[in-house]
Amino acid sequence: MSRPVNPVHRRRGHRRGWIWTAVAGLACTLTLSSPADAGPSDTGLRNAIDAILSDARLDGGAASVVIADATTRERLYRHDAADRLMPASNTKLPTSVAAMALLGPDHRYTTDVLATGIVRGSTLHGDLYLRGSGDPTMLATDYDRLAADLAASGIDGVTGRLVADDTRFDDQRLGRSWAADDESSYYSAQISALTLAPDTDYDAGTVVVEAVPGNRPGDRPQVKLTPSNDYVRLDIRASTVEAGHPDTLTVERRHGTNTITVSGDIPLGAEATKEWITVWEPTGYAAAVFADALADHGVRVTGSPRLGRATPPGARTLASHRSMPLKELMHPFMKLSNNMHAEALTKTIGHRASGRGTWDAGLAAISGYLAKEGVRTGSLRQADGSGLSRMNLVPAEELAALLLSVRDAPWYADWKTSLPVACAPDRAVGGTLRSRMCSTPAALNARAKTGSLTGASALSGYVTDAGGRELVFSVVLNNYLASSVKSIEDAIVVTLASSNTAKGTFTTARPPGTRTAEPDAALECSWRKPARC
Repeated sequence: MSRPVNPVHRRRGHRRGWIWTAVAGLACTLTLSSPADAGPSDTGLRNAIDAILSDARLDGGAASVVIADATTRERLYRHDAADRLMPASNTKLPTSVAAMALLGPDHRYTTDVLATGIVRGSTLHGDLYLRGSGDPTMLATDYDRLAADLAASGIDGVTGRLVADDTRFDDQRLGRSWAADDESSYYSAQISALTLAPDTDYDAGTVVVEAVPGNRPGDRPQVKLTPSNDYVRLDIRASTVEAGHPDTLTVERRHGTNTITVSGDIPLGAEATKEWITVWEPTGYAAAVFADALADHGVRVTGSPRLGRATPPGARTLASHRSMPLKELMHPFMKLSNNMHAEALTKTIGHRASGRGTWDAGLAAISGYLAKEGVRTGSLRQADGSGLSRMNLVPAEELAALLLSVRDAPWYADWKTSLPVACAPDRAVGGTLRSRMCSTPAALNARAKTGSLTGASALSGYVTDAGGRELVFSVVLNNYLASSVKSIEDAIVVTLASSNTAKGTFTTARPPGTRTAEPDAALECSWRKPARC
């Protein structure tokens, strides 16, 4: 089975990925006009898109494509529309809209500090509970604020233990058929109701490891963790070498442990290597960072943290943190294609729908919502919330149907703004599309969700054509051997943006063949940190 080639452990972070823009492949155009008596979905559009899909990179592969009028819902073009293909991160489309519908755009996660014991003087007699509800955006600064608030309440000692309550979700940490050798890659982190992200990309369940050369050849590199913690152990086996020597530094966590091994050579004068690495058991990670914060604020806890115990009924809340509302969380989730957000939301949906924070409960609730929106759920399979699983199978027709149906939802405007925008240079706006379709009519026009795994690529969303008509498109490509087919997707969207589909005048954007400057699209653009998309 083909799987993503994981670049996280193959090359240094600052050199990972390429700068790629589709515009170079979109300069050659061909104008096709359909007959005056032909409908808008007749031969003109069919010929234009069929010409793009004839690209040799798709020989022996599969393509499922649908184009529709966003207002009338008329299908203007179909190519194997009902074929079930791997949608990769287009799986986040059903997950995200179900979250907005079932949790609500104002949903917030809470992380609480609680107790059942008695406070005498400045000492809490009993255990201190840290209870999570699934927030994937908790930062070390948030845990520090909780510790500061507890200290400000007058408590400076706890006779019991710190208990980490992650029971809102089950203890299944990884999704079905996720690749084993992606285990330490930050886009495949373990899922817990109590977790921690190292920065405002909010990659929950990870640490940032940064290494710079030592002062002279033979020295160990200088390595630091963000956030600083003792939960993760560094095993530094790397050496500094003379300038000009190959940089072979690698960073990887050992299976089943929190030992991160830094090995290889880093030359003098080299830029820092920066890697985002998952932790083993994120509940313990969050508890360890919170315990350090308590100590920093002068709160002494007698025992070591205990994990996975439920907070007793009737416990008093001593401090609390609330996350950003879901309509804001949608932006880092969808713009950066954050897998951990998708899975946390899936389990949160499950808990809201049935009281069970499991993948099965969440996916069942998502399926129920999709059916109400007119999506034929019997023709698809959703195995996780993010699209990491290669068991996901969705036809382009059902993705298009969903994109059409949600346009009348009360939260639609908030959700649509979370989609990446073609050639919008701000990472918080353009997301995974920020360097695609530049200098074309699709730039700052197309809003769409990207998707990438080895041999699977997808792009689904909205674009306005040259006549002012809003179109919905879904393009799912599978089983190709080329390193990338992104320019084929882009050519379809640019063709739509360049054409007047109502009048039947079409300008076909010709995609280039694979170029040496084009990135390996085995992974989502934003997953190749810290490369620019």
